[in-house]
Amino acid sequence: QVQLVESGGGLVQAGGSLTLSCVASGRAFNKYSMGWFRQAPGKEREFVAAISRYNSIITYTDSVKGRFTIARDNAKNTVYLQMMSLKLEDTAAYYCAADNTPWPSEQDSTYDYWGQGTQVTVSS
Repeated sequence: QVQLVESGGGLVQAGGSLTLSCVASGRAFNKYSMGWFRQAPGKEREFVAAISRYNSIITYTDSVKGRFTIARDNAKNTVYLQMMSLKLEDTAAYYCAADNTPWPSEQDSTYDYWGQGTQVTVSS
């Protein structure tokens, strides 16, 4: 069992930056690929970024490439999502998730554990 707790969300102006953190407790963090997803009101949850167990594979959805950076610190059981040049359309609840496979997936159905989410609101 893995428990995930996100933090770092908030209200930011367009063009600003935020860094989300997700701390994992429970079984060995480095056994899991980690992903970030987001869900805006009235929309389906969508993939944002994912990272493999030891940082060798990183993927992003096209809309955040060049603006967001995913990273992990296995010693701290933490995965981060650094978000820069935020846009209004980035407003959503952001969730981290853990997948007990070596390959980071863009499909939310493959993830085994989820955090409760942290809200990011980008204002004009």
